[in-house]
Amino acid sequence: MKTTATAYVAMNPRRCTACWECVGKCPKKVIGKTGILCHRHVAFKEADACIGCGKCIKTCPQGVFFKPGEAVADRRVSAGMAFRMERLLPLAFVASAVTGVGLHLAGHGASHEVWHNWSVAHVVASFLWLLSVALHVKRHKDWYKALISKSAFNGRRVTFALSVCFLAVAVTGILLVACVEGANSSLGLWHYKLGIFLLALSLLHALRRR
Repeated sequence: MKTTATAYVAMNPRRCTACWECVGKCPKKVIGKTGILCHRHVAFKEADACIGCGKCIKTCPQGVFFKPGEAVADRRVSAGMAFRMERLLPLAFVASAVTGVGLHLAGHGASHEVWHNWSVAHVVASFLWLLSVALHVKRHKDWYKALISKSAFNGRRVTFALSVCFLAVAVTGILLVACVEGANSSLGLWHYKLGIFLLALSLLHALRRR
């Protein structure tokens, strides 16, 4: 049974970044994993087995766990807002991908108005996606700080490749907007190809999370 509190510890799952450090530290296997794709987080699956050792509280860098009755109102507000904003990530990503393909196809057509409409839609969707990704990266900043560690890099190559590809897509996209080049220019084609590769990496990243 999934709960948000045991007799000794409470949790705010909205702060969880799915690093799973607490899962391995819990001596009684009280903490488990739940959720799907990018909404993975921890949960108390064996709440009655908790002995109140406090290892989860000490281990979690995000402050997910706390003692019942502890004043965490401010943390809950900020975490809740971050959680709601991050839920925009998959929706904005799909919107950006669909409008990107539509923009590419419209570039082969004869109607400038159609191309312009797809362009505006793609810029708006991509801007929302950029904001949601920035928040997602912020929540996982500890992983990026530890990137220089070999142990942090091992097993996270897809995430690293995804991050690099995202930066490439973002930079080429910004250059396209700033330079006002056509979607089918050389820069536009690079942006499109990188976007397709980013789509594949993003799906792989989401499916590999467990």
